Amino acid sequence: MNSVIDTLIFDLDETLVVEEASAAAAFIETGELARARYGLDPDELHRTVRQTCRELWYAFSSHPYCKRVGISSWEGMWAEFSGSARDLKALHHWAPDYRYNSWRTALLRHGIDDPDLAAELADTFPRLRQTKNVVHQDAVPVLERLSPKYCLGLLTNGTPDLQRRKLNGAGLAGYFNRVLIAGEVGIGKPDPRLFMILLAALKAKAGTTLMIGDNLNSDVHGAQNAGMRAVWINRTGQTCHDGIVPDWEISSLYELDAVLGAVQ
Repeated sequence: MNSVIDTLIFDLDETLVVEEASAAAAFIETGELARARYGLDPDELHRTVRQTCRELWYAFSSHPYCKRVGISSWEGMWAEFSGSARDLKALHHWAPDYRYNSWRTALLRHGIDDPDLAAELADTFPRLRQTKNVVHQDAVPVLERLSPKYCLGLLTNGTPDLQRRKLNGAGLAGYFNRVLIAGEVGIGKPDPRLFMILLAALKAKAGTTLMIGDNLNSDVHGAQNAGMRAVWINRTGQTCHDGIVPDWEISSLYELDAVLGAVQ
């Protein structure tokens, strides 16, 4: 018989906050500078800079660390990479050149040779991205309702400074008893060790903890390998893959009430 759930662990990006669409909006708004000066379509520049930043990201020596803890190339375009870890220090020193060269190369691919504009775009994007902390409309009402009844944790891949800025900017930090970011410990989801570290910090047991996330591999498979049950929030109607079977599938966080009612 299943144990009663007393602890809930949430993923952050695309589970509680809108990451991909927020990044795209910031890229396109930044690109308006190029439209004003050269008539370049911001959507076209967005597509190109996403390609150039990806190319540079994969070529950097710390990319294996970034892949391990789940830092994406577009997040590198506005992260500070603060922290004492060797890879974070390397990324911190490299990031200004990475951002500039990503925009500079993108402009050159559109026939625009303007180093000053590249520098301005590199400085503008981080400022704009910080203003776009879009929260899924079901996140706050559900956290408000659940936080008095359950111990809540947040487990997210990424770099510490960036994920905490997202969390604080979205106004969600206060709902969680503990927050653990992969970049803080050097391992990322789906590694079950990361789940176990947070369980220990929460003084929770795997058998009475439920993981809620949007990624089948990182969130669902990782949690199940750590002995937890997992809810897949499938907002976009995807199909299961790689033989991963969530314990529950929902399309909105509002459906968590029914899941929790079924296991209590």
